[in-house]
Amino acid sequence: MARLDPHSYNDDTQPETENLTWKARVDFRTRRLHAEATLSLKETSAGPLDLDTRDLEIRSVVDAEGKPLPFLVSPPEPILGSRLRVELRPGTKQLTIRYRTSPQASALQWLTPAQTAGGQFPYLFSQCQAIHARSVVPLQDTPRIRIRYRAELTVPKELKAVMAAGFTGREEQGVEAVERYEMPQPIPPYLLAFAVGRLAAKELGPRSRVWAEPEVLESAAEEFEDVDAMLRAAEALFGAYDWERFDLLTMPPSFPYGGMENPRLTFLTPTLLAGDKSLVSVVAHELAHSWTGNLVTNASAEHFWLNEGFTVFAERRILEVLYGSDVAALHAALGRRALEDAVQHFKDHPKLTALRTHLSGVDPDEAFSQVPYEKGFLFLRAIEDAVGRPAFDDFLKRYIESHRFQALTTEQFTTFVEKHLPGVLAKVDAEAYLNKPGIPQGSPVPRSNRLEQIGRMKDKVPTAEDVKDWTPAEWQLYIEGLRKGTPRDVFRQLDERFHLTKSHNSEVLVSWLAAALRAGWEPALGRTEAFLGEVGRMKYLKPLYGALAATLEGKALARSLFNRYAERYHPIAQAAVESILNRA
Repeated sequence: MARLDPHSYNDDTQPETENLTWKARVDFRTRRLHAEATLSLKETSAGPLDLDTRDLEIRSVVDAEGKPLPFLVSPPEPILGSRLRVELRPGTKQLTIRYRTSPQASALQWLTPAQTAGGQFPYLFSQCQAIHARSVVPLQDTPRIRIRYRAELTVPKELKAVMAAGFTGREEQGVEAVERYEMPQPIPPYLLAFAVGRLAAKELGPRSRVWAEPEVLESAAEEFEDVDAMLRAAEALFGAYDWERFDLLTMPPSFPYGGMENPRLTFLTPTLLAGDKSLVSVVAHELAHSWTGNLVTNASAEHFWLNEGFTVFAERRILEVLYGSDVAALHAALGRRALEDAVQHFKDHPKLTALRTHLSGVDPDEAFSQVPYEKGFLFLRAIEDAVGRPAFDDFLKRYIESHRFQALTTEQFTTFVEKHLPGVLAKVDAEAYLNKPGIPQGSPVPRSNRLEQIGRMKDKVPTAEDVKDWTPAEWQLYIEGLRKGTPRDVFRQLDERFHLTKSHNSEVLVSWLAAALRAGWEPALGRTEAFLGEVGRMKYLKPLYGALAATLEGKALARSLFNRYAERYHPIAQAAVESILNRA
């Protein structure tokens, strides 16, 4: 008897779920889902079955014949939520749980019409990673256990429900509509995803379309029109695409991440709509997850790098094919800087800067950082450098093919590497990456002519001629490379010459505002205040609130802004900002 995932009540001696049939009615007035979940088990069973829940109001549990099954909901634990223990009668293979969600469900954000682009209809979306699916459905909320599912969402007739699954039909019934979906491939529960709102779609290619509110649909379609070229490039690198479609949903501004790799329907922040396709690397990242993450998954949050390190590596290979090695190197340099910042952030908790983490008693949202992304990337790059690209490409395809629709631990990964690339782990000092804190000495360093040119700009205010061919990544590297103590006059000159405070590229803007705030350059305050009310992406909220909270006066302003804007942020983002302000 063992709990193999520290973030789930799942016991490895108990039966595993194979299929989920989920029916939910969306109630915008009460901000609840009124739902029932039918779990089909892999084999007939008896005895206790432990499920993960968070703030669910359980009404009843019955077997396939409708006979009640005894159940007990335990008091909630701070990270895990409540255990739902159901006592199965001998021969039980299916159970149905009727319940409703809480208005404060941690996976859900309910938006008022005023918080949408159209301003006339409400909006709902889910974000289940890392362990928030349990606030929507009672299940074994661990990536170790994959499920197939069918779903019915009942929504107001004037709205559209979309899911990260295959659409099977819509039926209108009076003032409501029932939307039906099916996911035939087995997925980890954190990839259960849906949204409800005033949505429209536009085809991008034979296997892809973009969904968005009508007001932003055309700009989204223009920004993401090259997605089919990305899909073809990724298949050439990693093998056939297993998910049939790669559709995109442009989210409301409060979406907390850049993207979420929900299979068949990737969720994307509207901050990517820069108007020049300069931020579509996020799309490449989410597409890469179709192989590394969705197809081959980490067994628990303790092995998260197996998702994200591989995906960053794959993303940069896609960028290299489409845009050249210089562009890939620029992104790697930005990643290296983000990794250095993350290591500094966790200086009091250095164990969280190893790739193989031990997270019993630690909220995976609190442990979230760029470490699994960027240190994982460096580890894989080190292996590639050691064995050569052709050999590593062969290994990567074999790794993916051998573990399709499986969940792995770090230990299983290293066993596979030792079998197929014997001796390479010792050669690259895998221990320094996997089990030791910080950035290993001798880890790969990105190099390119464009990076060298930026390096020569340090402490200089560039001319218009110097920057005429700069990409947003180069602007970021230059701004983030401004040394501590850079005179405020430098910021004044930069803004007068290049209007950075008015940048429409969110990556450049946030790098600029954070640097200007740290330097005490007051003209950045107004744009920062406005921007924090426009977006909910944590990548932007964290550095800006952190820069504000670095001084006593700024902390008071940060708290005031958070009090004003918190309801616009997703619950996950609210918790992240609250943590920053409490630590400051």
